[in-house]
Parts: sequence; structure tokens; C-alpha cells
Amino acid sequence: MFRLLTLVLLALLVYLQVQLWTGEGGRAQVATLEESVKRQRSENRQLAARNQALEAEVADLKEGESAVEERARAELGMIRPGEEFYRVVDGDQVPEPAPAVEAEPQQ
Repeated sequence: MFRLLTLVLLALLVYLQVQLWTGEGGRAQVATLEESVKRQRSENRQLAARNQALEAEVADLKEGESAVEERARAELGMIRPGEEFYRVVDGDQVPEPAPAVEAEPQQ
């Protein structure tokens, strides 16, 4: 009887160990979930930083005209009346001049 009880308890112990390492909620699944949580926290930090930058930009746009003017100049190429606009380009980006076309004589 003692041997039978020992064998049953040993089999139960083996079964529980297998469940612990490979079963649902086991060690492998916990490690996968921990890695998923780590990735999600990292993504959340990046998104929070992006949100803070956007909030600062919105506050700046609401409070001052200088930010609106800066965006209008940079994104839309707008200038104030009386200002002159100069575009500076690299030598590699200068287009070749078009060949001169001679006008046909009028008859």
C-alpha cells in the first residue's frame, strides 16, 4: 500500500511539473507574456514622448503668432509684404538651362 501511494504521488508530481513548464499558464507562456509587456511599455514610452511633443506644438500654435508664421514660411513658402524671397540651392540641384529657341521671322 505504501508503494502504491508513493507511485501515485510521484506520478502526480511529474504531471504537475509537466503542466508547470509546458501547460497553459506555464513558464513558457509567462515568459512570452513578460516579453510582450516589455515591448508594449517601450512603445507606450515612445508614444508618450510623441504626445508631449505634439501637445507642446499645439500650445505654441495657440499662444503665439511666431509659431504660425514660422510654419507658414517653412511649409507654404509665404513671405511678408515688402520682403524678398531668395532660394539657395546646391550646385548639384541647379537645372540645366533650356536651349535658346530662335523666333521665326514674321511675314
